[in-house]
Amino acid sequence: MEQHRAADALVETLIANGLDTVYGLPGVHNDPLFDAFWQNRNRLRFLHARHEQGGAYMALGAALATGKPQAFAVVPGPGFLNAGAAMLTAYGMNAPVLALVGQIPADTIDRGLGQLHEIPDQVGLARHITKFAARIDAPHEAAPLAATALSQALSGRQRPVMLECAMDVWGKRTPVAAPELAAPQRPPVDADAVEKLAKILGQAKKPLIVVGGGAQDASAEVTAFAELLEAPVIAYRRGQGVVDGRHRLSISMPIGHRLWKEADVVIGIGTRLLIGQNEWGLDKDLKILRIDIDPTEPNRFARAEAALTADAAEGVRALLDRLPKHVGKRDSRADELAGHRAWFAQKIGALEPQLSFVRAIRRALPEDGIFVDEVTQIGFASRLAFPTYAPRTFLSPGYQDNLGWGYGTALGAQAAMPGRAVVSIAGDGGFMYQVQELATAVLHNLPVVVVVFDNGAFGNVRLLQKERFDSHFIACDLHNPDFCALAESFGAAAYRAKDAGELEAALKKAFAARKPALVHVPCGEMPSPWPMLHMGRARA
Repeated sequence: MEQHRAADALVETLIANGLDTVYGLPGVHNDPLFDAFWQNRNRLRFLHARHEQGGAYMALGAALATGKPQAFAVVPGPGFLNAGAAMLTAYGMNAPVLALVGQIPADTIDRGLGQLHEIPDQVGLARHITKFAARIDAPHEAAPLAATALSQALSGRQRPVMLECAMDVWGKRTPVAAPELAAPQRPPVDADAVEKLAKILGQAKKPLIVVGGGAQDASAEVTAFAELLEAPVIAYRRGQGVVDGRHRLSISMPIGHRLWKEADVVIGIGTRLLIGQNEWGLDKDLKILRIDIDPTEPNRFARAEAALTADAAEGVRALLDRLPKHVGKRDSRADELAGHRAWFAQKIGALEPQLSFVRAIRRALPEDGIFVDEVTQIGFASRLAFPTYAPRTFLSPGYQDNLGWGYGTALGAQAAMPGRAVVSIAGDGGFMYQVQELATAVLHNLPVVVVVFDNGAFGNVRLLQKERFDSHFIACDLHNPDFCALAESFGAAAYRAKDAGELEAALKKAFAARKPALVHVPCGEMPSPWPMLHMGRARA
């Protein structure tokens, strides 16, 4: 009987399940696996980064941009830990990312012998930041465990998964068999729960919808749902683009805060609803409804009046079928929302120069372009004022909000969506976390344009030290390179922009050139966005 290696069986399983790219770095613990990648190079490409963090973020970016599972491969111990921030971010963002991690020789695992890259209980560590983690102990386990891991990543609440394999097991042989396919599971839609939601919504006078990352693949359904109810839709970070930002019912978070105090029913779709429930407040006059694929989510912070455990698109479709018998023609809320938008325009107008920069990026970026947010002053403003037109085109790091996530994530999004324009924004502090990946962008011809807003500091840290600690500045000022010269030394294009107009022009040139590029924007201290990001209680 024909035989092949455990590594070959795993790679065949990846290909059979639709993966066409793996990210990461090579190393001796994974040599047979990388040979299997080479053997299948016409069906599966490997894009290597300059640091494990970068490779793992690339897999995350590809998963966020496509909604499909992605994989990265790294060595054990330090390689695995270097990828940890990206894995933790994927966990917080519910992203289907498969980590393929090498291991020391099988007979030495967890014995404390001081093997190269040895780490105690690597699988146990991974279980804290993944949905599923396991070891391939024998070659015949490679294919079924890979299929199981992908099934886990895609079933219910999507999250990262991890497989490790000892360096000597990768090369062991097993009989060739048909590749195994993942079998992701979704909960069935409960008709009684749908009817209960429909009845409550039918009685609502001022309904409000909040969408999160779990609704990214339910754009058409949520839009139709909002129009039927004449209900405004709040999207903050992960929910951006579910409803076109130009739609008459799409509202920013500060407007949502104003409407929260007046709403009688709020329905959260694919969202933790954290800010509303924890910061804006609840009372006996507000009914909370939930649609979430995770049955543990609806009652995590406060008990929901009614909840439906379902995929967002399937759940909302079921509601759309039931609602017409409960909901009559609704009065337009156009005048009401126009008043709120006028208030918001005046309020956010004080957030300069951030607002002008955000608007310049939006004008330059094609409608289907992908914007990758970062933990920086412009990033905070973008969460309030960047109109997002389509799902999966505004990538934001979720509740981890980890500095430096953006550039590697943008490279992965670009690799997965080669025909799209991709822009990554960064501060000078955050960009230096992944500056080495400029080499990755040039090597693989990934034409991401990164905009570095340079204020010579960890700007948000400095701002908070000024506001809260009487300007006791510590560990926040930075010494930076010449970013344009640095980019050019890697082989990327470089542009300088002093203001929003020059930024828009530089971005248009960079997008047209279709090569890796950096735009350097020197800037000073900016006004605080926090009053609009944390607005306090709206209800008791």
